Amino acid sequence: MNRKDNEEVFATKELGWKYHHMGIPTQHSIENERYIPHLKMYVSGFETSPFGIEWMRFEKECPFPEIIKTVPHIAFEVKNLDETLQKFDFEVLIPPNSPSEEVRVAMILHNNAPVELMEFKRQFF
Repeated sequence: MNRKDNEEVFATKELGWKYHHMGIPTQHSIENERYIPHLKMYVSGFETSPFGIEWMRFEKECPFPEIIKTVPHIAFEVKNLDETLQKFDFEVLIPPNSPSEEVRVAMILHNNAPVELMEFKRQFF
């Protein structure tokens, strides 16, 4: 699949996925970061970033694979997380889980880059 410079990516054009955020790992504490105890990580910036940039800082005990803790990821909103994971032969780094009440997520690997897939209880489609 060859995409021209001016063409939309397959995930949004053909699959209808919606860009949600870019997650960037950091080792530095950031003002107003929020702790997610069951994941042993901190997040910050998403609420105020006009571009959807979210900073993530991980505790040593965080159960995530090292690639999640060190490589930035892009996140897409999908209509149905389970169907999306079944439909495609993705390498799943983190199986579906719920970081907060309104969302289910999974992390996949594509070309050695992590990609987050998100399903919200409310739909924007």
